[in-house]
Amino acid sequence: MEPELEPVALTPQKQDNAWKHCEIYKYGDRLQMRCLYCRKMFKGGGITRVKEHLAGIKGQGVICDQVPEDVRLFLRQCIEGTVRRQRKRRHSTSAEPESLPLPALPPCEAEPMMMVVQSDVNNGFTSPESTDVVVQNEGRTKQRPYRRKKAAFLENGSSSNNNGLIGTDMDTNLVPVAISSVKNIVHPASKDRENAVHMAVGRFLFGIGADFDAVNSANLQPMIDAIASGGYGVSAPTHDDLRGWILKSCVEETTREVEDCKAMWKRTGCSVLVEELSSDHKGLKVLNFLVYCPEKTVFLRSVDASEILSCPDKLFELLRDVVEEVGSTHVVQVITKSDDHYAAAGKKLMGEYGSLYWVPCAAHCLDNMLDEFGKLGWISETIERARAITRFIYNRSDVLNMMLKFTCGNDIVDPFFSASATCFATLGRIAELKSNLQAMVTSPEWNESVYLKEASGLAMTATIDDEAFWKAVAMVNDLVGPLLRVLKIACSEKRPGMGYVYAALYRAKEAIKRDLVNKEDYMVYWRTIDQWWEQQQHVQLYGAGFFLNPKFFYTASEEMRGEMVQFLVDCIERLVPDKDIQDKFSKELNSYKNALGVFGRNLAIRARDTMLPAEWWSTYGESCLNLSRFAIRILSQTCSSSVGCRRNLIPVEQIYQSKNSIEQKRLSDLVFVQYNMRLKQLESESGDETLDPLSHSRMDVLKEWVSRDEACVEENGSSDWKSLESVKRSLVPVMDETDNLGSGFDDPEIFKVEKEVRDEGYFTNTSEKAFT
Repeated sequence: MEPELEPVALTPQKQDNAWKHCEIYKYGDRLQMRCLYCRKMFKGGGITRVKEHLAGIKGQGVICDQVPEDVRLFLRQCIEGTVRRQRKRRHSTSAEPESLPLPALPPCEAEPMMMVVQSDVNNGFTSPESTDVVVQNEGRTKQRPYRRKKAAFLENGSSSNNNGLIGTDMDTNLVPVAISSVKNIVHPASKDRENAVHMAVGRFLFGIGADFDAVNSANLQPMIDAIASGGYGVSAPTHDDLRGWILKSCVEETTREVEDCKAMWKRTGCSVLVEELSSDHKGLKVLNFLVYCPEKTVFLRSVDASEILSCPDKLFELLRDVVEEVGSTHVVQVITKSDDHYAAAGKKLMGEYGSLYWVPCAAHCLDNMLDEFGKLGWISETIERARAITRFIYNRSDVLNMMLKFTCGNDIVDPFFSASATCFATLGRIAELKSNLQAMVTSPEWNESVYLKEASGLAMTATIDDEAFWKAVAMVNDLVGPLLRVLKIACSEKRPGMGYVYAALYRAKEAIKRDLVNKEDYMVYWRTIDQWWEQQQHVQLYGAGFFLNPKFFYTASEEMRGEMVQFLVDCIERLVPDKDIQDKFSKELNSYKNALGVFGRNLAIRARDTMLPAEWWSTYGESCLNLSRFAIRILSQTCSSSVGCRRNLIPVEQIYQSKNSIEQKRLSDLVFVQYNMRLKQLESESGDETLDPLSHSRMDVLKEWVSRDEACVEENGSSDWKSLESVKRSLVPVMDETDNLGSGFDDPEIFKVEKEVRDEGYFTNTSEKAFT
């Protein structure tokens, strides 16, 4: 009986671009391919023949007359690139020895012999006619001709000998050959061999001047794995390959990912984020446009706004174009800086679109609060004393390694959103490591150190031993720590901040009142907070987010609920323009407010504290569909245009420094790919703890904490500045900033003062009275 055609799914191992343009079937032991366009079936020849069929290479079989022209041209470029690489490889091997030995292993690390078949011309290997068997033994490589004919591959699909089976799928990169004397075919790389790879990577990165943080890229290990699977002799891409088909493929791949987000935008709504970058290059100002939703943040494009920012009308037109590109029905808010020209353009945008808000960036608002607090004399003095400690440590390799030993690999500087935020985040980190630093300066290692005899070393020891310093650090953390938590929530990359930021700000003011007790003391700081918060002009969204978060709503006082419901109604009237749907909200709001139906079930009550608010509505809001959909859109938004604090690694300005239109397009494509790759990596990162605090990429916020002070004149010691090899251990549990916001919102004074500031436009400069 003739075997039937069995469809075969495309696997990640089949990386040739032609696989995407054909269907794969298994016919007995053989693979057959069918062209997606003309439906021609290929019973042999491998993926190479299909690719030549699609690319229109004459003399290799029938040419597809229905393939799209862009696909034909792209695959032709792939074939031409492969031919160039083969010629280059043949030329290089003719001028070099027949094989190059790998680094020899020590006798104790000698590896068992392994045979590997290399195939698939499309991945840079030799064709089946000249397939080599690479024999590896004791760290050395030899090549022997493998004499089985191509016909045998095509006829049998696989062959066997007395020792085992040789897999011969035409698309297999590395095919192990079983040998009776070999027990372990697959084995890990030896330490010497791994060090050789690391040295090669290091030479490459050093040679191109790459930042050391490049090794944290999520794409590095896949690249190493791909090179390893290619085997010895695989060629590097050419300059033309990178500028041509590789960049084009990455752009197409990234564009598809952005397009896939539109379904999410429709379901949860989205926020358009506008970032402003300034360059020293002739006053260049660039605007980056990104789109945020809970699943993913994507970069759309950048614009040279040097001549646009001075004209609110032009800025409005630019914002309108981006809103139209994203889809006005998807956009809940457009977040920018709070400058006057943004405010004018934002208000005009709200006039044009009645179903979205213009919102100043909450992170910048909170950063302004921290900056005001940092200007206070006693706080500024405390920060400067802490800086003296970090400058001394981070400019002396021996002391730095000693500190890392006592802190179990934890740094005492903590880069964050801005320079002001970094000051208070670092003070918090130093307070967490107080006992570790005190143990260091009382240790025999420190007492025997040459640095103890210097004035700066003695000063650092005195500061760490000074309880007055630690008391001041604790007071600063008590005062500013809650605001820092609000900032972390506002620009969180892990969860939307809209449902939390109002409650977090309430807790910050509550903590200041609790610590200072006397009204005349805490009102000084409250007024500063309220003055900057009022400039946001977007309390409707934050108030609605508080109201719709069951974690906070059901523990709030009636007075606070009454205040928040006004914000909710404002948002409903603006974001839901359909009056028929608006009228349906009344009954559904009553069910939510009084915990009727499913809202009052024990399961839903327990889930208030454990589920994200949008997830809670999605799970338990089926009986109130209109309110549920509205709540999900509100609670799925961010509060900041600066989600992801390390985006400045992308050199967007270089696009506009070139005056050639072709080069500008290439650079624009490159930034589009780079930015979205970086954003994707940020989704999987837990924070800055894996980054080198001395890296150039962090100098924007850490300069004052690690720069060399004028009193330091001695040599810095060994260049091995971070020789500690112990595993980094977190000394303080990492907590979600939203977990400890607590329950109970019943202090009417907090919002009364806020309303007074709003009504009176009152502003009082902060003073030092509270802590003097």
